[in-house]
Amino acid sequence: MDQAQAVGLYPFFKPIELIEGAEAIVDGKRVLMLGSNNYLGLTRHPKVTEAAIDALERFGPSMTGSRLLNGTTPLHEELEERIATFLGTESAIVFSTGYLANLGVISSLVDRGCWAVIDKGVHASIYDGVAMALGNARRFRHDDVQHLDDILRRLPNDEARLVITDGVHSMSGSIAPLPEITEVCRRHNTRILVDDAHAIGTIGPTGRGTASHFGAEKPDITVGTFSKSLASVGGFAGGPRDIMEYVKLFGRPMIFSAAWPPAAAAAALAALELIDEEPWRVPRIQEIGAKMRDGLREAGFDLGDSKTPIIPIRVGDEVKAALFWKDLLDNGIYTNASIIPAVARGQALLRTSYTATHTDRQLEVALEKFEQIGRRHGIT
Repeated sequence: MDQAQAVGLYPFFKPIELIEGAEAIVDGKRVLMLGSNNYLGLTRHPKVTEAAIDALERFGPSMTGSRLLNGTTPLHEELEERIATFLGTESAIVFSTGYLANLGVISSLVDRGCWAVIDKGVHASIYDGVAMALGNARRFRHDDVQHLDDILRRLPNDEARLVITDGVHSMSGSIAPLPEITEVCRRHNTRILVDDAHAIGTIGPTGRGTASHFGAEKPDITVGTFSKSLASVGGFAGGPRDIMEYVKLFGRPMIFSAAWPPAAAAAALAALELIDEEPWRVPRIQEIGAKMRDGLREAGFDLGDSKTPIIPIRVGDEVKAALFWKDLLDNGIYTNASIIPAVARGQALLRTSYTATHTDRQLEVALEKFEQIGRRHGIT
């Protein structure tokens, strides 16, 4: 870390002085922001900020207690009802972060005598939720439905199983084959949990996530976050009412964490309304994703299997990735360099992501810079 900082190649904990959605100010210089998860461009929407300010004035900055005891407000309950309606589930609950949502749901449900069967490529919060659980765990090869089928066939029939996958994979931008996973799970009497943190707002005709994208059966449990398309912070889970009530009482991150600030709940409520009030945002971010994938591939970059506004530029070597990241930043393009431990050694990449408020001209400038600088570093 000290060596990387000394030569200006440390890509983490970079202070952002101001962010305005499509652009930001870093090191006193205006840059094009291609490293945010603000997919729908709602974080600076007047309706969102006004809702947060009103809630801050009404409730203050903190509830100073857990949801279980003194941290539940009418805003928390209203948001849980709205999330359930948005997802089309019977019930929903909210957590202080998306990370805690996975910890709370998985650790409370995968008890002794139960199995968690997870895609190898899932988010770290899922791995940590499984590690915290008292049950057993197996992993299946990334998006490999046949391997999942083989594992489920070998597990004891009298022990409960929960298959867990991301809907949209956060580093690759690829989409899990949910219909095929669902078919295998139903055949083996197994429940499914899908983490749709990066799918809400980005896929599906109205931004409802992975099941909506495929027109498929909904998973038994959907977990997500407000910190991406929904312009706030916090996490949620939606599913059958009895399961959600169980998690509320036995999910340790729910009962032993301070309650989510009401101002954040108000911001998320406003963002949920705006997804339907301003329906242009979802098709716009999908259009932007397609434009950038086509342009970057045409320039010669390796993007893997990205099908979303999350577009990785695969580099491989960690030092080369850091040099590429620094050169782009010096030329006004902010991206996220992903090296170990975020990805495996030797698989370094630049993770780019986009917002619905990027203009076509901004995207054209970005493609020009990527091609020019990528050629300079021998990446294309």
